[in-house]
Amino acid sequence: MQIFKLRETDEFIKLGQLLKACGLCDTGIDAKEAIVQGLVIVDGEVETRRGRKLYDGAEVEYDGEKISVQK
Repeated sequence: MQIFKLRETDEFIKLGQLLKACGLCDTGIDAKEAIVQGLVIVDGEVETRRGRKLYDGAEVEYDGEKISVQK
């Protein structure tokens, strides 16, 4: 499981940004397509909103990878 640390000043990160930041998608367009196609799971449920805000404790799954968002 990969851990993504939020910056001290940030309360959240958006789903599309997280996929890019963790190297799971090369571009915002790639992230958008993966999300819209229902390929991304957030906290155990399929998520289709690219702008979904992820806070401390959120868990994301995509393409066999798991990411934990932590403060």
